[in-house]
Amino acid sequence: MNLKSKRRLAASVLGVGVDRIRFNDEYSDLIQDAITRSTIRGLAGFGAITVAPVKGVSRGRFRSKSEKLKRGRGAGSTEGSATARNPRKDMWISKVRALRWRLKVAKDRKEITPETYRALYKQVKGGQVRGVKHLLDLMKEAKR
Repeated sequence: MNLKSKRRLAASVLGVGVDRIRFNDEYSDLIQDAITRSTIRGLAGFGAITVAPVKGVSRGRFRSKSEKLKRGRGAGSTEGSATARNPRKDMWISKVRALRWRLKVAKDRKEITPETYRALYKQVKGGQVRGVKHLLDLMKEAKR
């Protein structure tokens, strides 16, 4: 049975969209016979025709994102990759400068010999030394 016209009429009477109209299968004969707005209104009154709730858009994703942003986890206004904002070359320069300064101080304090200084300096230049702590370990080894 085609209830398209009844659905349209019910939507108009109840003031909602056509997609939200639901017909109760138990009252299909009464719905089929309803041809006036007042009969549709009556059927809606005792539950033969109902209106589905509004679906809306879920705010779950928004809530989780805003919770993360409150904790300072969002990207914010960051633009560019990590290496674009802090280039590899700049990182290398700062690391090598720190290592060379550490070596110079150790040589001036006579903690290492000039030969050891030169050998470790070359290792720093070659990228074999990971960081200051690694350099200190290498200096301890050289003393033995």
